[in-house]
Amino acid sequence: MINNTPSQPRIALVTGASRRIGIGTAICRALAAQGMDVAFTYWQPYDAQMDWGVDQDAPTQLTAELQAIGVRCLALEADLSQPDAPTTLLNQVEQQLGAISVLVNNATYSTTGDYEQLDAQSLDAHYAVNIRGTFLLSVEFARRFQAGHGGRIINMTSGQSLGPMQSELAYASTKGAVEAFTLSLAAGVAKLGITVNAVDPGPTDTGWMKPELKAILSQRTPSGRVGLPEDAAKLIGFLASEDSEWVTGQIIHSNGGFGWA
Repeated sequence: MINNTPSQPRIALVTGASRRIGIGTAICRALAAQGMDVAFTYWQPYDAQMDWGVDQDAPTQLTAELQAIGVRCLALEADLSQPDAPTTLLNQVEQQLGAISVLVNNATYSTTGDYEQLDAQSLDAHYAVNIRGTFLLSVEFARRFQAGHGGRIINMTSGQSLGPMQSELAYASTKGAVEAFTLSLAAGVAKLGITVNAVDPGPTDTGWMKPELKAILSQRTPSGRVGLPEDAAKLIGFLASEDSEWVTGQIIHSNGGFGWA
């Protein structure tokens, strides 16, 4: 049963929930199941550049789905590569839902490229979303947070500290920066009642894996499968809850033991 009172709703902002089978959508569902009101962002021009393409109706459908279970939901189209996006986003959410207590930085920019392909344009594109967008949204949230307890910042990473990603140099470098940022920000905002953690979900099937790759990755986990969006969402649901108050500054590799097999 949802426990959510109009007088004191917990409000979450989740970035990067543009596809029905994506991790962002699963996170929104998990937080709504706890009774949180949910705002989420999507940016379909990025999806249009990727092999998986645009899931045109996903934002509308997710909004209706969450509203149907009794929480408020706000879908915001946002280009997080723009420097003013963090301030604009928080203003919009506060005006329409209220001040947020949970921020999930799930949106990411990712293209392949090794040392032969790496150039300034690729670096800048990754930096704008993965570093600047994530960092500025996090600190602006912290500056506005007034509750004194229950604040949560949850970042997404990809296990950059566990092994090389030689074909994704720009992506790996920017996500590695997110891990470093998580630890240091956690120390700085603890006095405000905010915890900061990062989640590495391991290889997760969100529709981008070809069958051959999925089979290879499945063989590298003890359970013989890759991750599902719901696997990541369950952990993030815990980190967003009041029960996780003693967990901060952690990079959690919730990857099913990937690499052990």
